[in-house]
Amino acid sequence: MKRKTIETILYSVGGVAAMAIILIAFNVIAGTFKQRVDLTKERAFTLSQGTRAILQKLDTPIKIRFYCTQGEPSAETVFLRNYAKHVEDLLAEYKQAAKGKVTIEKYDPQPDSDAEDSARLDGVEGQMLRNGEKFYLGLAVAQLDEKQAIPFLDPNRERLLEYDLSRAITRVGTPDKPVVGIMSPLPVFGMPSNPMMARMGQQGQQPWVIVNELKDDFNVQRVAMDVDKIDDSIKVLVAIHPRDITDKAQFAIDQFIMRGGKLIAFLDPLPMMDTREQNEMLGSMPNSGSSLDKLLKAWGLSFDTSKVVADMNFKMQLAGRSGQPQDAPAVMALTAEGLNTEDILTSQIDNVWLPYAGAFIGTPMQGLKETVLLKSTKDSQLVDGFMAHLSGENVMKEFKPSGTQYALAVRLSGKFKTAFPNGVPEDKKDDQKKDSDKKDADKKPDEKKADDSLKETKGDNTVILVGDADMLYDRVALQPVQTLFGTAYSPANGNLSFAQNAIEQMTGDNNLIGVRSRATVARPFTRVKAMETAANEKFQSEIKRLEDTASDAQRKINELQQQKKDKDQRFILSPEQSAELAKLRTEEVETRKHLKQVQKDLRKEVVSLQTTVKWVNILAIPFAVMASGIVIAFVKRNKTSAK
Repeated sequence: MKRKTIETILYSVGGVAAMAIILIAFNVIAGTFKQRVDLTKERAFTLSQGTRAILQKLDTPIKIRFYCTQGEPSAETVFLRNYAKHVEDLLAEYKQAAKGKVTIEKYDPQPDSDAEDSARLDGVEGQMLRNGEKFYLGLAVAQLDEKQAIPFLDPNRERLLEYDLSRAITRVGTPDKPVVGIMSPLPVFGMPSNPMMARMGQQGQQPWVIVNELKDDFNVQRVAMDVDKIDDSIKVLVAIHPRDITDKAQFAIDQFIMRGGKLIAFLDPLPMMDTREQNEMLGSMPNSGSSLDKLLKAWGLSFDTSKVVADMNFKMQLAGRSGQPQDAPAVMALTAEGLNTEDILTSQIDNVWLPYAGAFIGTPMQGLKETVLLKSTKDSQLVDGFMAHLSGENVMKEFKPSGTQYALAVRLSGKFKTAFPNGVPEDKKDDQKKDSDKKDADKKPDEKKADDSLKETKGDNTVILVGDADMLYDRVALQPVQTLFGTAYSPANGNLSFAQNAIEQMTGDNNLIGVRSRATVARPFTRVKAMETAANEKFQSEIKRLEDTASDAQRKINELQQQKKDKDQRFILSPEQSAELAKLRTEEVETRKHLKQVQKDLRKEVVSLQTTVKWVNILAIPFAVMASGIVIAFVKRNKTSAK
């Protein structure tokens, strides 16, 4: 018996030792191949096809200098060092995919060293830690005389790391940036603080993040709202909420398109980020919407600035008056169901937030092809924008699915015809001048100014129209993240990726689209949302009936109060009226009590559903492991018994 016990121990120790040797050998052998196993559903840690295409096009070798501070690890640097290891692994994949066209050099920029001097020359900056030391974590990409630096590899941009690196490689290969014009009445380029506010220590507004991001890739120029002509150097014009745009400015855009320029217009029926002075006077209510009415009409489309799209499948929750979450069907979080997964612009984006977006309705004119990029589901409806902003609850109560999938963003391509066949339109100010010049015109010979405006594009062109501009606003597109170096911002959704993809597609570089689009990944509970929608439908009709009953009772009470002709005797009722009044008030109280109970039941069912899903997610794996262990133990016991 004792001998058997010793043999069992020896076999156990030997088995553990053999397993340890096998694991070590496997890690050593696998480490030489520099391969990573990516188990994420969206393959987030595998080089995208866009990056591989960029590397395959390289005709001149590229050198990447990677700077990372080494030395004794500390509590502050452990996280950064772990991230640096991830960067090294990614660089190794770039080197392998480039097949000899990419060289990696690693430097440790210690204080007063040659490596630190090299980092500074390359534009890589050290970040000051709390202990007063500098930590370098950046890289520079060089090709011949061109150089692009990523001064600091922020761990909060981990999902954008591949995009940042691929963009740097692309930029050293094409140093001349395309020119992108931005037209907007909003302070997208930032706004300095007025002198009075500056004395109080208040800083001005910073440029929107979308503008700063575009400046990294393009030569960005500001275009005035009252422009007469779009500069020929501009390749793509981005119009962000062009409210109150004049006919002459629309004519300038029209001729820009006729000359071959590309347009991306973010229109908005209910702009929430528009903070003009009258907004503050009206209690921060949204301003009038924006449209390009003349151009849209010529293209066969319409955009109603009084209506927004509400969708029960994409509804988000906002904080209500009492701080409790409240459903807002007009504030939409589009999932894959609302995105065109067949188009390169949106195929890699999985979520887009659109607060109070409008819809494009109509059939494009002959010669134009429409591609819908963003859309609602059939469980949607066009609702009054003002009422949707006041209360999402009212929209829920009155909601009636239209059965229509509304186009929220479209691409028009083909030959465009001018929206101004008569040439340059006259401003309203010019109308006042007509009367004064009429007499002079009668005296002079009949002369007509030559119309040299273009009437049609020479070749095919492209225009992208989006029914929301709030999606580009920092508070909608980004979420704050606290880091060792202060507050940073990371994408909250795919909004900025959508905008940048559109611009890059227009400027001709499609490879970066597939790289960036993977930066934000969301997995919404689509089945849970569908179940919540079913629960809402179940109770909503009952809530509506009870509210109508309560309103009807109140109306009858008011009518009884008004039946007395004598104003002085108006509130002195007959016994019959008093009995009827008491009955109605009892019905009203009971109805409202029942209404509260139904609303409570609705909320209870939704919360119960969410709780059930949460516990299933928490307990499913442990129970599966336990069940597997029990089965294995049972099988093992049966085998032992058989022996």
